Amino acid sequence: MSVTAVPQRGFSIDPWDPGYASAVSAEALTELDARSSAELDLDREVPASLWKPLSPARGAAAPDVMLIADGVRRVDARVWVHDPGGAMPAPGIAASYAAGVVRCSPTGGETAVLAAIDVRRALFSPSPDTPSVLTPYASYPGHVATGATMEQLSLALQQQLTELEIELARTCRADLDGRSDLLLVDGPLRGRSHLPRTLGYIKTHHAAYLPAPQAAVVTDLRPGERTPVFLMGTSWRRHSWYLRLPGTHTAHWAGIVRCEAAPDLPIDEVTALADASALVLPSLAGVDYKDPRAPQNLVPIGGLEKRLRHRLGDPRLLYRALRNAAT
Repeated sequence: MSVTAVPQRGFSIDPWDPGYASAVSAEALTELDARSSAELDLDREVPASLWKPLSPARGAAAPDVMLIADGVRRVDARVWVHDPGGAMPAPGIAASYAAGVVRCSPTGGETAVLAAIDVRRALFSPSPDTPSVLTPYASYPGHVATGATMEQLSLALQQQLTELEIELARTCRADLDGRSDLLLVDGPLRGRSHLPRTLGYIKTHHAAYLPAPQAAVVTDLRPGERTPVFLMGTSWRRHSWYLRLPGTHTAHWAGIVRCEAAPDLPIDEVTALADASALVLPSLAGVDYKDPRAPQNLVPIGGLEKRLRHRLGDPRLLYRALRNAAT
């Protein structure tokens, strides 16, 4: 007996694999505090009352080269750093992290290639006596964190990863021989807004920033269309816009990503970056039969993440090595 699926009113299926968190958190759709926490200037590109889906402007140009930077991190062991004077030991983490850059040509003529990759490790603790640890398989230079909580230790690790991404991106840009480029960093632009021609790429939405009239424009976007640019932030500020990527699902926020650009750029430069993102990113969208986070997890990002995680090494081997080094 065959069974025919009948579309039902009133609900839709989130396209991401259930093993991952949803692309849009429930809090982002229901928490008023999340929506009101950031100050908004909705009139940056067009007046807020005139918002509508936008296609790239006539004459908008894609860059010659697209650089995509990403990083991964892993805690290999929790540690205690002992005080020589006998005081209470300080908590810490021994961690591995890796960053890489993929280079591709939106205008054709060059397939996506791995342009740079680097793997590093470190031991983070607030103790001034934080040691560097050497094992037969890897070394963990000591770094002093600002605090002892897991959040502060994680922040210290993230800062090192961000610095490594910036270092690799600058190296790759030095080899472009004058070709125009656009750098995309996976995640918020935090710590990287000083880099020229750089976009932050946010594929998971934890807060609903826009009021209802402008949020309705997001759900009306068709693949390759974007919202007008707006300015957001409190202690931090960003230019931002939403963009829909092509995909097979019809849920309201399916395929929606948010891009960020530096807050101090003139609006014409920001709109040029926004148009470039609408020209380039749809062609890089992930496909659902290969990636459970498609289409937001771009094909180059998915491939780079897989390579980086492999390069972190065997966590069990490193954990045993750290335990042996401690004894």
